[in-house]
Amino acid sequence: MIIRSIEVIRISMPFTAGTESRRNLGEAKDDDAFNAASPRHRRMESLMLKITTDTGRVGWGEAFGHGSNPVTFKALSDVVGPMFIGTRLEDREQTLEKARRAVHGFGSTGAMVYALSGIDIALWDLAAQVADVPLYQLLGGVARPLELYASLVSYGNDPDEVRRQVSRARALGFRKIKLHETEVDAIAAAREALPVAAGELMVDVNCPWSVAQASDVAQRLRSLELTWLEEPVWPPDDIAGLAEVRRQGVPLSAGENAAGVQGIKALLEQQAIDVVQPSVAKIGGISAMLQVFDLAQQHGVKVVPHCFYFGPGLLAVAHLCTLLPADVAVEVPFIEFERLLFPALAFTPRMELPTAAGLGFAPDLQVIEDYCVERVVLL
Repeated sequence: MIIRSIEVIRISMPFTAGTESRRNLGEAKDDDAFNAASPRHRRMESLMLKITTDTGRVGWGEAFGHGSNPVTFKALSDVVGPMFIGTRLEDREQTLEKARRAVHGFGSTGAMVYALSGIDIALWDLAAQVADVPLYQLLGGVARPLELYASLVSYGNDPDEVRRQVSRARALGFRKIKLHETEVDAIAAAREALPVAAGELMVDVNCPWSVAQASDVAQRLRSLELTWLEEPVWPPDDIAGLAEVRRQGVPLSAGENAAGVQGIKALLEQQAIDVVQPSVAKIGGISAMLQVFDLAQQHGVKVVPHCFYFGPGLLAVAHLCTLLPADVAVEVPFIEFERLLFPALAFTPRMELPTAAGLGFAPDLQVIEDYCVERVVLL
């Protein structure tokens, strides 16, 4: 079976976040365009790719980018994608390894690796279709209803709005909720709305602090009994710094921004985190995720994949989570899309996996047409 074409599709979908006004925006930040949880965003992007074989089979993948999607788009269209045209699906592992080695000079993370991640997901989708089984079955997972956790956008550290949004998520049935706030008062307001006995509260602060600052905040958060504090240190690959903050007694998570599998390995070997969070569309796709699962098991560290996606990447994570303990929930953005790319995006606290062979990604093609901002077909 030969890969005949790769279509790279960038879509931008309007959404609402349940806020009553735009007053909770906080102060301007230079990096808002690249922070998917920013309170300023009213659209969310997905960078998808569609691989078609000579037999007419179609495999879907998703590559990371959000605000930097134009860069990953070019990596796919000009460098990575052409390497796979005309190759045999049966040789996918060798082709992927050859491509990884070809672009190794660009480093262990960044647009080239994100592009390869999307390709890898699509090739796994095709492989499961050829085997005529859902992807989770090919991976060796056990089918089960998957719990979802609500990953809230930032509300500008407004305690009242945070309290309201956490209460809203809880009323919808979510018992695991993640914030994107950085001030203790806002986080404490969330804990008031979701007491320890009622559910789990996580906080992703997106790498804002020095080790000393992060240690101070961790001490102040200890009484809130967070399930984890995510990526508190700048730069995100300061592994020794993370290990120092961890000693303050608040569980730490990281891994989304690790430099590939080796970056995850370093986090685990230095006992820097309690929860590892690889991102399927960033780390190297499903193949790399499986390596991380093995490493985490060796080190006795819990895996909870990062998943702020709404395309094939979301379904890839869902299939992968069938390999993990039942208490591992799938992260979903707590927003309402203007239209649904596929039905599962009408989020409830539980998700049923598709039963079709492969990923089971069956998008509304008209939605893709209506919200596409950039596309190219490689032949």
